[in-house]
Amino acid sequence: MGLLIAILALAAPARADEVRISGRADVIDGDTISIGPLKVRLYGIDAAEVGQTCKRAGGGTWDCATSAANRLQQLIGDEPVDCVALEQDVYGRIVATCRATGADLGRQLVAEGLAWAFVRYSDAYATEEATARTAAAGIWQSTSEPPWEYREARWDRAAERSPRPGCPIKGNVSVSNGERIYHTPWSANYERTVIDESKGERWFCDEAEAIAAGWRAARSR
Repeated sequence: MGLLIAILALAAPARADEVRISGRADVIDGDTISIGPLKVRLYGIDAAEVGQTCKRAGGGTWDCATSAANRLQQLIGDEPVDCVALEQDVYGRIVATCRATGADLGRQLVAEGLAWAFVRYSDAYATEEATARTAAAGIWQSTSEPPWEYREARWDRAAERSPRPGCPIKGNVSVSNGERIYHTPWSANYERTVIDESKGERWFCDEAEAIAAGWRAARSR
């Protein structure tokens, strides 16, 4: 019932910062969780994309994307997550600050060097990032590509190869159940996904277009 009330509240003309969403959460990736049917993007942070790696201080790379997701799962454990919704993005996700066992999840990930402060949208965790950078923690032990640059680079390369110019998102139709799933250029299965337009599959120019057409994002975990 509480989740239903939260969903209704999001549709109501109340102030967004008064909307709370609480419940058991499943980790989708290092900066996104789901609570019931709601997908919640942690406010003010950006974690590595699935498949993205970060550089080690002594050379080589490590799976910073999986490390962030695993740490987020560890922080949540079996405890309920309490989120304060701030807005809903164009992809239908709720952008929120979330806590579990009293800890601000986004703040903790940035402080441990497992996520970047997403200063393009907020400087809420800029201090934590500066401290992690000074300590050479996690992603700051060497120079690693921020996820927004990683996404942009992969988008540009895929857009050049797309048969629909500038539209590299692949809208796949599942052979097993007919479900319509879209893959961004940074999705784990992007390269192995082949689009056959004769089967109703198609290319999209952005995620909002894919969602409006009835496709859902590929799951990252």
